[in-house]
Amino acid sequence: MTPFLLSQILIGFAICFDMFSFQFKDRNKIVFCLFCSAILISSHFILLEQYTAAGLTAIAAVRFIISIYSTSKKFMFVFLATSFIVTFITYSGVLSILSYLGASVNTVASFCKEDKHLRIIMIVGTLFWILHNYLANTPAAMLMELLFLSSNLVGYYRHYIRPVKIKIKADNN
Repeated sequence: MTPFLLSQILIGFAICFDMFSFQFKDRNKIVFCLFCSAILISSHFILLEQYTAAGLTAIAAVRFIISIYSTSKKFMFVFLATSFIVTFITYSGVLSILSYLGASVNTVASFCKEDKHLRIIMIVGTLFWILHNYLANTPAAMLMELLFLSSNLVGYYRHYIRPVKIKIKADNN
């Protein structure tokens, strides 16, 4: 089995965790699924020799676990600084910049106290990762991010838009 094929298989498993993540309302369950996904994604990028993305995703895995227990902005700044250092050390061009932007935006999202804000900010970070994965020529990771974005939007609709419509209909009756 080639490293590329194995990397795409790992993304397949990561997709499962990503799809589950935003179907939960509980923030801790969302973040734990994202932790599992991040471990798999980091391994994926190592196999593709995309070391900035691999390092940033490994940092994200640790960040997700920490953010379950604390949403302190102090931790957020530590992870932002650590991400900058990893990007600086492993810098290899535009892919490094895109992965840094995606990781940084998602770091801010991870430390949001409310799942609604986490979802909205994650949309922006996901867009950076979609572009990164397209340019890195990893179709499974691009699909994963598109599905992640879709799952996030469906979860947002289920938890924040649909309940408002139902309430409005109930109020009108």
